[in-house]
Amino acid sequence: MGQGKNPPYRSPFCFLLLATSSRAFYLQVIKREQLEKLAERQHQKTVQLTPARGTIFDANNASLAVSIEMESCFAEPRNIEDPRGTAAKLAPLLGLPQPQLQQKLTGSKGFVWIQRQLAPELVARIKELELDGVGFVKESKRFYPNLEMAASVIGFTGLDPEGLEGIERKYNSTILGSTGYMITERDALGRDVALKNAVVQGGSKGHNVTLTLDKNIQYMAEKELAKAVAESQAKAGTALVMEPHSGRILAMANYPGFNPNVHQKYSPSALRNRAIADSFEPGSTFKVFLLAAAIEEGIVNPRDTFDCEMGSYEIGGRTIHDTHKYARISVADILKYSSNIGAAKIGSRLGSERLYRYLKSFGFGERNGIDLPAETSGNLRDRNQWFAVDLANISFGQGVAASALQIASAVSAVANGGVLMKPYLVEKITDADGNVLKQVTPQSRNRVISPGTARTIATMMESVTGEGGTGTNAAVDGYRVAGKTGTAQKVDPVTRGYSVDKRTASFVGFVPADNPKLTILIVIDEPKTSPYGGVVAAPAFGAIAQQALCYLKITPDAKLKKSRGTEPEIARKSTIPAAVAANDNAAEGEIVDSGQGLLMPDFRGKSMRDVMRGMQKRSLNVRLIGSGRAVEQSPLPGQRIGPRDQVWVKFTPSA
Repeated sequence: MGQGKNPPYRSPFCFLLLATSSRAFYLQVIKREQLEKLAERQHQKTVQLTPARGTIFDANNASLAVSIEMESCFAEPRNIEDPRGTAAKLAPLLGLPQPQLQQKLTGSKGFVWIQRQLAPELVARIKELELDGVGFVKESKRFYPNLEMAASVIGFTGLDPEGLEGIERKYNSTILGSTGYMITERDALGRDVALKNAVVQGGSKGHNVTLTLDKNIQYMAEKELAKAVAESQAKAGTALVMEPHSGRILAMANYPGFNPNVHQKYSPSALRNRAIADSFEPGSTFKVFLLAAAIEEGIVNPRDTFDCEMGSYEIGGRTIHDTHKYARISVADILKYSSNIGAAKIGSRLGSERLYRYLKSFGFGERNGIDLPAETSGNLRDRNQWFAVDLANISFGQGVAASALQIASAVSAVANGGVLMKPYLVEKITDADGNVLKQVTPQSRNRVISPGTARTIATMMESVTGEGGTGTNAAVDGYRVAGKTGTAQKVDPVTRGYSVDKRTASFVGFVPADNPKLTILIVIDEPKTSPYGGVVAAPAFGAIAQQALCYLKITPDAKLKKSRGTEPEIARKSTIPAAVAANDNAAEGEIVDSGQGLLMPDFRGKSMRDVMRGMQKRSLNVRLIGSGRAVEQSPLPGQRIGPRDQVWVKFTPSA
């Protein structure tokens, strides 16, 4: 025989051995991790648990929203021998219908939720029953320790817990932590093993958010706003406090409010943040921006005069009225006494193109970009759609809609020297260890007017809170206050015309006027005691300003103490007699008929507080002169008060 060769049967055997070895290497080495996970899934079941959210703090690190551990109750129907008896014991404690609960406990399922995030005392009572097949696991629940405070800003979450409104919604991906799991074993047939010894893998907590809100100033704003709404018997109200130089929001209040811990009990309309989501016709507060544009363009100065036609002026087929009859008055007095006719004439001289450009530059007709959801852009029609009467109306705040935030931000631009700042609520974002992940800094949007124009407007706004102005109730003892009243008719949704009796009254301003630290806006929706911003909104401004300035340790000027009648230079050079008064004759001046047919009360000998109460009770627009006890009034007691009569009461200090 020749040289030896491998037997023919060895080649297939070697090939088979090589294939088997390769397959084993592939499964045991290359695919090992993937197969282990697959095997794990076949022998384990995971139940998703509620993730923990980060904390929301105020500017002073006070907790506004926290996640707390609470126990959730589950059941193992397969391990419950007496579903009916178990349901009979649990139903009364949980407030659930027994048949519904019994159905849930009956069957072959290995896991069902009974009720999640239970109160500790309820958990203790259920545990005392020692029910077979019923267990508990710790989950995270969102809790708002301050209840209604700043609820519309903070927002709330669902059971998930996904953020549904406010900061909770806007920063949901930042605040929401990673999900935890309860892991249970399955037997060879895929059935769940009892969960008593289940393994819980906790998730990680989300990031923390620190707001610009100051809990103390927020409390002041909410307290005074609630008081103003109650005293004026109004439908609702909004208050805003912000730093004019930075755009930081220190307080954002809405009344009535809601408790985010039980948000399900409120209607959707009650949950919205009216300060940013609602728009309204601003009325005479718009005259501030009209005059800022006119002075910046050099077409008027504070001492220029305009003929106000003794209270009646026709333009574009419509007659514009002032509440009081004025002849020729200065630009400064047009703002101080809030003349619609004077504003319309200034608007006509300025022109639609320039007015529209400045209003856009002040931020009207577009969103401010605040870090909250559902912000409205308001309504500012393109200037190409304006007719002569539209230009007149917009000049005194009709035919345009703005949000409370837009008005406060625009007035802040006047306060800070002419720069429109972006308003913001989130100061910084930190991780669970307190490390700063993001720090927010003030951001300017654009320069609107020059510093010189801003100072001029601020001085004119001071006269509004001085003697004879429409906003004397906003004066703060020891501080110079710049502001503007506003009252506007509301549009009737049915007739689409202006409502006969529904108004929005407001006051906006900044303090101290010579070195502004705070911009404050008060809006009162549908007040019933008086339609005027100077009566129902200005007092709330003054109260919040007084408390906030004290809290911030801003020292008052000793020379201004107890001298509310002090006015700046421009105001002292008024072009009309001091006895001629106006108390917020805003865009609705033509429809002020609340005093028609009433008899003038006898205010003589009464205190200023008593006179104000009587004034509000009768919806009278009364000018208050001096301080102390009432000694003189016009009209005289018992005389009829006409819709355009000048009504005033003079006081002198008691002996």
